[in-house]
Amino acid sequence: MQEHLDELARLVDTAGAEVVGQLTQQLESPHPGTLIGEGKVEELAALVGSTGATLVIFDDELSPMQGANLERELKVRVMDRAEVILDIFSTRARSHEAKLQVELAQLEYLLPRLRRMWTHLSRIRGGIGLRGPGETQLETDRRMIRHKIQWLKGKLRDVERHRETIRAGRTPMLSVSLVGYTNAGKSSVLRGLSGQHEIVVEDRLFATLDTLTREVDLGEGYRARVTDTVGFIRKLPHHLVASFRATLEEARSADVLLHVVDASHPGWEEQMAVVDQVLVELGLQDRPVLPVFNKIDRLPDATEFGRRVSAIYPGAVLTTTMRTDGLNGLRSALREREQQVRPPVWLRLPLTAGAQVASLYRLGEVMERRDSESGVDLRVRLAPGEVDRLRHDGVEVLGSGVAAVPPAG
Repeated sequence: MQEHLDELARLVDTAGAEVVGQLTQQLESPHPGTLIGEGKVEELAALVGSTGATLVIFDDELSPMQGANLERELKVRVMDRAEVILDIFSTRARSHEAKLQVELAQLEYLLPRLRRMWTHLSRIRGGIGLRGPGETQLETDRRMIRHKIQWLKGKLRDVERHRETIRAGRTPMLSVSLVGYTNAGKSSVLRGLSGQHEIVVEDRLFATLDTLTREVDLGEGYRARVTDTVGFIRKLPHHLVASFRATLEEARSADVLLHVVDASHPGWEEQMAVVDQVLVELGLQDRPVLPVFNKIDRLPDATEFGRRVSAIYPGAVLTTTMRTDGLNGLRSALREREQQVRPPVWLRLPLTAGAQVASLYRLGEVMERRDSESGVDLRVRLAPGEVDRLRHDGVEVLGSGVAAVPPAG
């Protein structure tokens, strides 16, 4: 429980507030009216008075009635974990798409709580929890909010169609998506793979929200398209997960998901379970997943840790972005994945097709070459779709597979 409260404290800090006190209670079942027991409400009211707190945040989600009852008893603003996360997202969204997604999630969270929010507007104190849609949006009635929700969903469908068009026009290559718990180091991994130091990296929760895609060099002539996605967290608001589906379509179309894990975090196993559950909610549980245990430079014995996780997750990769060679194992694993989706094929070209032969050296990995009077035979790995394109252009395809040999003559 303390770990959950520590994480909530980090969320509160990220949102811009200061924690002045904590209170816990173990209950067999939540109180329907106030979540916590009546005696604990009185204890909490006393703590609010002694610390001068102006805001109370619960780690568990509050129903609209519970929130209203608690605010009446405590006489201060009351929020839950979901509302804090939504508030953080509203301040971190940079792109037009991310802003649409966050506003949609906020309005869907707001709709059943509208009466309580109106009460807040009659005595605005500022601070976290009042950012996002804005005062005028909160003053609208339920009908107008429902209309805005439908409008935002339509805009996000347009975004999704635009993404599909972009994906269709891309050069075929291995597609990789980074997923993981917030602050696991996904952005650091992308920056390390791409070498682009302008990619924002911060040691804080939800440092980046906007999807970022870069083409990276895997070595030995291989390249991949790597996409960084929004981080997950326990008790992630369902509205937020739903509204970010368009962004996470990149993960749905990926050849492999890199599940980045903070190996130095004491609760990394629970964090992995949280991410796995969110992937199920998003319908991504059938995608190939490669576990990537990051930040091994912080471990007292990385070798022993590697033996432990390899027994549980065969093929898992250990990484660190703090050493120049810290991502070599990941590059190698991605090269192997690329080889799996690019089986070698034998092609025969006429002796006069020098330009086409040269282009194959650029487009793929030429593994073997045989020159004869009848032409040039090349055993080459090509990106998916390239073989069909070459066949359409009149190039003779002789065979495929690792052991394939060109027929005589």
